[in-house]
Amino acid sequence: MEHVSNLILIDNDTRRRAAISHALLSADIHVEPFENVVELAGAWPRSGVILIHDRPGAVEELIQAMAGHGEWFPIIAFGENPGARRIVDAVLDGAVDYIVWPLSSGELASTLSRAIERATAVGNAKLREIMARARLERLTRREREVLGGVASGLSNRLIAERLAISPRTVEIHRANMLHKLGANHTSEAIRIAIEAALVTRDANVNRSLS
Repeated sequence: MEHVSNLILIDNDTRRRAAISHALLSADIHVEPFENVVELAGAWPRSGVILIHDRPGAVEELIQAMAGHGEWFPIIAFGENPGARRIVDAVLDGAVDYIVWPLSSGELASTLSRAIERATAVGNAKLREIMARARLERLTRREREVLGGVASGLSNRLIAERLAISPRTVEIHRANMLHKLGANHTSEAIRIAIEAALVTRDANVNRSLS
């Protein structure tokens, strides 16, 4: 099994959380249990893989919390008898794998082992993409358009002409965009856009970000 320094379990059901922790302890997997994302945020770990119960919006909330901390941990979601749509939504939100609960102790350990191997093999590129997408979601449509113009190498004046607004308004949107992305320089904002896979070539920047 891929070595995991820490498995972070997030589940607001006390009995289920205890059952999973006990099952994984018998498989020699160290577990740090948390009731919810808010509790996790109060004791943010340095490393690990997160196993989170897939209640509505849970993965998305976790992604937003990680974006706020500027740190990423691979996410494995789990749920009871999930439909295909539910699994797809969790993966689109940022989970790298999905486990169906309940499982026996042996099945849970082996299934989680495979999931952890996939999660840790995702690579930094995918993790940065998810984080970058979470940051871009903070922007308004106009701020995204300005970012698209900046990434295309356009000046504030040319961006203003293209968007039919004043250069001063472009400056305001540009400043707001940098602040929301947590970027100190324009180059950092462009990097975030690229990592979000929204900018792939200069030729399609504006189409991708509008």
